[in-house]
Amino acid sequence: MKKIFVTSGMLCSILTLSQTKKDSTTQKEIKEVVLVGKKPTVENKVDRTVFNVANSSILAGNTTWEVLKMTPLISVENDETLKSEGENVTVYINDRKSVFTGKELKEYLKTIPADNLMKIEVITNPSARYESAGSVINIVLKKLENEGVKGSVSLSNTQNKKNSQYSNFNLNYHKKNFTQTLSGGYSNGEYIYRSTNENYIYANKSLTNVITDSNNLNKVPTFSSTSELELDSKNNIGLILEYFQYKYNNNANAVGSNYLDTVFQNSFTQNQSTNGDHKSIGSNVFYKYYDKVKNKIFDVNLGVNYYNEESNNEFILSQEIAPVSSGSKIVSDNQNRNYYLKLDYTQPFEKSGINLEMGGKIDFKNNVIPNDYYLLNQNNWNLDHSKSNRFQYLENLNSVYTNLSKTFFKKLETRIGLRYEYIHYKIMQNVGSIEKTNSYGTWLPDILLKYTLTENFNISTFYNRGIWRPYYAEFNPFLMPNSNGTYSQGNMDLQPNPSNRVELKFGLYKKYYISTSYMFSNQDYWNTFYINDGKTIDIPINFNGAVKKYNVNFNTNQTFLKNKLNVNLSINYSYTDNSDFYAKNNIINAKNYFSNIGGSSNISYTNLLNKNININAWIGIFNQHSGNSFANNTMLFHNISATKIFPKSQIETSLRLSNIFMSPKFDRTTFTEIGSFRNSNIWDARGISLTFVKRFGNQKVKENSKTNVEKDSGGSKN
Repeated sequence: MKKIFVTSGMLCSILTLSQTKKDSTTQKEIKEVVLVGKKPTVENKVDRTVFNVANSSILAGNTTWEVLKMTPLISVENDETLKSEGENVTVYINDRKSVFTGKELKEYLKTIPADNLMKIEVITNPSARYESAGSVINIVLKKLENEGVKGSVSLSNTQNKKNSQYSNFNLNYHKKNFTQTLSGGYSNGEYIYRSTNENYIYANKSLTNVITDSNNLNKVPTFSSTSELELDSKNNIGLILEYFQYKYNNNANAVGSNYLDTVFQNSFTQNQSTNGDHKSIGSNVFYKYYDKVKNKIFDVNLGVNYYNEESNNEFILSQEIAPVSSGSKIVSDNQNRNYYLKLDYTQPFEKSGINLEMGGKIDFKNNVIPNDYYLLNQNNWNLDHSKSNRFQYLENLNSVYTNLSKTFFKKLETRIGLRYEYIHYKIMQNVGSIEKTNSYGTWLPDILLKYTLTENFNISTFYNRGIWRPYYAEFNPFLMPNSNGTYSQGNMDLQPNPSNRVELKFGLYKKYYISTSYMFSNQDYWNTFYINDGKTIDIPINFNGAVKKYNVNFNTNQTFLKNKLNVNLSINYSYTDNSDFYAKNNIINAKNYFSNIGGSSNISYTNLLNKNININAWIGIFNQHSGNSFANNTMLFHNISATKIFPKSQIETSLRLSNIFMSPKFDRTTFTEIGSFRNSNIWDARGISLTFVKRFGNQKVKENSKTNVEKDSGGSKN
């Protein structure tokens, strides 16, 4: 309302001055008045929390991965896995689902400079359009819209215990109805990790302690191209090409000790040397029809993704009780192919006020993991055919969805969605000539309601049913040695995990937001351990039993000092009831009930002392109890950055200090029916970064996303 009065006052003043100018003999030129509306750093909508990072000092010297770690409602487990409200998430980039997960996703996001970011959306209440059982993270990149050539080049150097460098370029050309964007980057880094493991077996009271020091070298070149042609005012076609490569060399040295009922037995050392080359090539051809007058949209996306990883792992084990060192080497050449066709259609009906969304996707995957196993014999590597294996996973996942949304009485927004997914997959392995097939269909409904009581108070509720399916590599039964002396393998019998979630959210004065949610499931698959032939093996297994989880989240975004100082605060609390689950699975010594407390705060100051200096500080505190694993300490992250902008030369320099007061430490114990397994990790997270950015051309941007109709909606649309 205040903005309306200010705008009206300015317009009236201009009209009055214009009239006076006609009647006066002395005429004065009136300067153009430009009104700029600045979005808050964090916006809360009924279905998502939006982190507006464009032109923010939080981007200084960071990659997209680092900014995600600072995003409200997001935490990172063991510096590798993204989570929201303690659950795994699905990542989209410009509304396109990423093909990467886990460590692969982390390395890919580290290649996208934060300077490209427009905003990050944490969609806690996704509609039926999204292929996700939990929350969705949608990364929205900038898109330069003005004519001509423009872009940027940046150079960054980070000094932790070791040194790493990163450089990238962005080039954009727009002429009439054609837009071409090119971007690329190259990073070269060395990173140090230390992990400590304590494996305790109840039956014989045996304890194994292992300390592992790792040194990881990697080189990552990346390149992407987006070509878009506007056929007319309603029809667009385009092509997206992406290339990502991750070359790595890791050396890990482990020292272990074995105890029996607290009595020392023997010690051992294990040296692991791993090198590999991971390449990914993606392509997406798209067509979009968009009638801006009627808000009618039709999207067609056809994509092909291919990625492979060649790796060589050597393990040398030396024990006090063995006179000769034993060793194994595993050579792999993983090849994964993905083909998909996706259709999305949006049609508003003005008379009824109903907005219809519908679409579907056909998705094929062909993943092959061959592992050749070699044994060390008199300093020679000999192929062992009995332990070598070739694993293949074939999948066809077809889905259709529809969303209906409508606003009643100008106060009640509604959205009802239904998604149906049908999957057919086949698992094959050479050893034992095992072949398994499975297929099933799943209905996934969701409903969202938002009621605006007053201008300063609204309430919303949301329900959805989701399903988590195992990742293809989790099916692979090949026994893989770990750097700490244990082993890991997948499980061909894994089943999906369905879940239900209900959320209630309150908005007060457009600044304070409180959300509560309840999630329950009667089945889950978590990692556990078993002993076979003297080996301790980590494996995912389905567990029956009820799991109930309650969440409360508070978020506020405040601005002070004429919008120069921005403060965002997010506090999370969760309570989990695992009592039924533990009783049915004979898990002892674990807590039947546990809670997580965490939160983050981001403080930024723009144009300090009117010297074009931006300051940003962030702190995050996370407690990571999850499933049958419990945190032994609270993780603390923090960083401080300052950016100096030189407007005339379009140069920026940034200095960032990361975790300078305390290095974060991941420390968690997993309880199973056979024993407890503690793992703690410290990684090279404390350091200083210096970044230089040179821009050229007109840098005016807009969101590189589907439509304003989709993005401006609060909840009745997506």
